[in-house]
Amino acid sequence: MVALVFIWQVIILVGGYPEALLPSPLSVGKAIIVLIVGGTLFEHLQVSFGRFLTGYFLAVIPAILLGMILGRLPRVWQIFDPIAQVLRPVSPVAWSPFIVLWFGIGNMPAIAIIFISAFFPVLLTTVAGVNKIDRSYLKIAENLEIKKLKLMVKFIFPAAFPSIVSGMRLAVGTGWIFLVAGEMVGAQSGLGFLIVDARNTLNLDYVLAGIIFIGVSGFLLDRLIGLFEGWVGKQWGMART
Repeated sequence: MVALVFIWQVIILVGGYPEALLPSPLSVGKAIIVLIVGGTLFEHLQVSFGRFLTGYFLAVIPAILLGMILGRLPRVWQIFDPIAQVLRPVSPVAWSPFIVLWFGIGNMPAIAIIFISAFFPVLLTTVAGVNKIDRSYLKIAENLEIKKLKLMVKFIFPAAFPSIVSGMRLAVGTGWIFLVAGEMVGAQSGLGFLIVDARNTLNLDYVLAGIIFIGVSGFLLDRLIGLFEGWVGKQWGMART
């Protein structure tokens, strides 16, 4: 991080960029302090995290449940797979004109965009994880006469969990990225709105401050998923050494 700040300052000095075009680390640092001391940062962070967590869990929980079911029904998945592969590459922002028309301005457009961006990574990795389960596990479950819901909870979910958590980490990244995009399109608060508002007033030091906050927040969210993965691994006796 120190090296990045140093390179940033060197680029400004060598290129001769004015503050209005590329703010210096010192100017951005002052903007960060102002946002923190004034409480503006925490207001926007609270809104952004609220939207993100709502959209994320609304996407992840159904995606895991549906993925576990479709992973056990390969013929049905053959029907749904082409549909998922067609919808998955479409950027959630491309749906924003319809989303704004349907949900208006506020929290819902950002939540809907997060839902779309987080749903497919978790669904596809869950199906892949279920398909990769060692068949001997299922034979053991059959011999023990474990069926239906108990089979899903006791055998299939733990066995597919490494793939599921990989999808959850991907969904954190994509969801957080498109949260900011959604807030730039149809919101009046949040980190995305903070950047747009600063851009409109040509305060590029605040724009870069917002970008830094977004990056650090995404980093922390990824680490939280890693801690969750480690905790679940310890509970099931499969934590990494």
